[in-house]
Amino acid sequence: MDIRASLDISQTLKPFERVLIPTGLFVELPRGYEAQIRPRSGLAIKQGITCLNSPGTIDADYRGEIKVILINLSGEEQVIHPGDRIAQMIIQKIENGTWVEVEDLALTDRNAGGFGHTGKQ
Repeated sequence: MDIRASLDISQTLKPFERVLIPTGLFVELPRGYEAQIRPRSGLAIKQGITCLNSPGTIDADYRGEIKVILINLSGEEQVIHPGDRIAQMIIQKIENGTWVEVEDLALTDRNAGGFGHTGKQ
């Protein structure tokens, strides 16, 4: 779902400036669920604005206002207006795991290969 800026007046972001934008939203998520805040692709490509700490996680026990950390990665000032769509929120079920300490891990074809390793020979 789209998340909008809850601002009284427009806010200008200078190049590489980051700001915390209020949304006016408060949620009570069921235990075992989380909300994730993600960037909007149109805002990123058109204005160079994206979310820091992305995806941002909102835990089920959080009761404060949802706020979004935005950064202007463009070389020009950008303006966020009241009601602008600034992010997206996804709500999903989460699983809690239990850690088990072991001496060795099972081998796979990939093993420790990472950062562009998969699919390349």
